Amino acid sequence: MRTALLQSSGRPGSTVENLKVLDEAAGRAAAAGAALLAAPEMFLTGYAIGDDIARLAEPADGDAADAIADIASRHGLAIAYGYPERSSDAVHNSAQLISADGTRLANYRKTHLFGCFERDHFTPGDQPVVQAELNGLRVGLMICYDVEFPENVRAHALAGTDLLLVPTAQMHPFQFVAECVVPVRAFENQMYVAYVNRVGQEREFEFVGLSTLAGPDGIARTRAGRGEELVLADVDPAFLAASREANPYLKDRRPGLYGSLV
Repeated sequence: MRTALLQSSGRPGSTVENLKVLDEAAGRAAAAGAALLAAPEMFLTGYAIGDDIARLAEPADGDAADAIADIASRHGLAIAYGYPERSSDAVHNSAQLISADGTRLANYRKTHLFGCFERDHFTPGDQPVVQAELNGLRVGLMICYDVEFPENVRAHALAGTDLLLVPTAQMHPFQFVAECVVPVRAFENQMYVAYVNRVGQEREFEFVGLSTLAGPDGIARTRAGRGEELVLADVDPAFLAASREANPYLKDRRPGLYGSLV
């Protein structure tokens, strides 16, 4: 399954403009044969927008979700994107996956909030594993800081995730996460991990780009630079099956020894 990663911060503060950016990227991704387009954390509205987060937050089935469903169906590819989700009085840092026919497949709320900024503006989610079936693959969702907790990714591995989508807002000086941690997570859990980042300066945050899709062998299939970019790579179920057979981490686990971890 050809997967496109949209490395962009869009137009912070403007949902309308970000939908236009997503529409244009979906057209380019579809023309390149992609079946899935993934956009960064909080792509719909922008990340460093302060109190506008609450003002622009929408429910998972809101107008923006309808607009993205239309983009997906017009271009014939699935779309995963980050956005602020309004749920009653709470606002979550969420990611949603919409199929190529416009169906909402999965919605995930970030479980591990990073720093004072996120803790001031969001309520953490409490469901660590959210998955959907897409083109014969089991696709999981996670957001940024979540992937830095090995227990989180291992939970996905045990639940059978084949491709883990991680919209992110990775900032300086933590670029080693994109460069080193993400490929290791893919290898130790025998899955593909798509880590798609924002880029450039937003208020006090400098986003580092370096979006990557890493395979179960720990090798990056594609890696973006530091600017706005659309990169593509293939997720190969046959290679994944062979890699899992050759690297039996999950079979060789001894859960009885790990009780002290929790």
